[in-house]
Amino acid sequence: MISILEVVGNFLLFALVFGMSATVDISCMKHQIRNKRAILLGIFCQFILLPFLGFAIVNILQLEPCLGITLLVVTSSPGGSYSNWWCSLFNADLALSVTMTAISTLLSVFALPANLLLYSNAAYNADVTSDLDWMSLFVALAIVISAIALGLYCSYSCHSYRFNILANKVGNAAGFLLILFSATVTNSDADSRIWSRHWTFYVAALAPCFFGLLIASALASVVNLRRAERMTVAIECCYQNVGIATSLALTMFEGEQRNSAMGIPFLYGICEMVFVGIYCVGCWKAGWTKAPANAPIWTVLFTTYEVLEAEMREIHEIEVSVSQSSDGSSESLPEKEENGTLTTYFNMVENKDVPPKIPSGHVPPRSPTSLRPDMTVCDC
Repeated sequence: MISILEVVGNFLLFALVFGMSATVDISCMKHQIRNKRAILLGIFCQFILLPFLGFAIVNILQLEPCLGITLLVVTSSPGGSYSNWWCSLFNADLALSVTMTAISTLLSVFALPANLLLYSNAAYNADVTSDLDWMSLFVALAIVISAIALGLYCSYSCHSYRFNILANKVGNAAGFLLILFSATVTNSDADSRIWSRHWTFYVAALAPCFFGLLIASALASVVNLRRAERMTVAIECCYQNVGIATSLALTMFEGEQRNSAMGIPFLYGICEMVFVGIYCVGCWKAGWTKAPANAPIWTVLFTTYEVLEAEMREIHEIEVSVSQSSDGSSESLPEKEENGTLTTYFNMVENKDVPPKIPSGHVPPRSPTSLRPDMTVCDC
């Protein structure tokens, strides 16, 4: 029987992913789907790099099976929906983040058990896939996919930047509430003993996230992704679904081994929040985000620059289109009827006294020519 905690958790997860997906402009989403370098690098980091880092750390530290197997599950479980939240909060490339979340969620159905079979057998000669709660896994995957699909559909149907901003606020609020909810229901035994472990326990939980961020950022720079895209790839690489590992620890181990195993996903969850938070602040100050580096921190956190830049780009394209077609005459061109639709072409008289359209965001718009190439939302 489904508990009230599961219902609340799944609802907040749906609201988070829906809000982030509904923030994305469809044209930018289409552009990112065609962004082969970023997508392929993201898949490599999520399904090859981080699982291998987990396997390497397990062997270097010679972790006992309850810790090592749980760590392998953590590093093999991509699709942490908080990655969308962090990308939105610090104005990385949210369209790329949502695209990568959708792709990794679909691929994880096959890649997650494949990585677990490979690395658990190599490290401990053990098959852990039979102990996974597959029903909970597929329910979480279904929630994420349906939320992404509905969010993108609403963004496409409404085509309103005010709606995008409102959806972003809903998603941010759901993300914050989900953090509080997760902290509240965390296993108390693992929490009470989390600070009295051997040093290898802390290194095992810290190292994959730390090195994942560094290596993914370096690889994204080598393949010459835009700065905001580099930030997104790094966050998507290290932010994992620790709930899967927690579920496995509950079903696979007992007694002291269970308490030890549950500490891994709990501490990894803390590490990824701390490391990603510090990383996002550093990227913002280094000019890797869509937000200006000299803006106040509260303006950066509460302003959706992804939506503002998409809207400013559309306004600029309209202004350019009008100025190129205007020759100072208001004489209409001939009408054209095609497929039952009557279209009238005409020239508009340029009026320099008309002020430019103000975007629906609450910060002063920047001139499109002042945007750095790496800060544009898409090339479409």
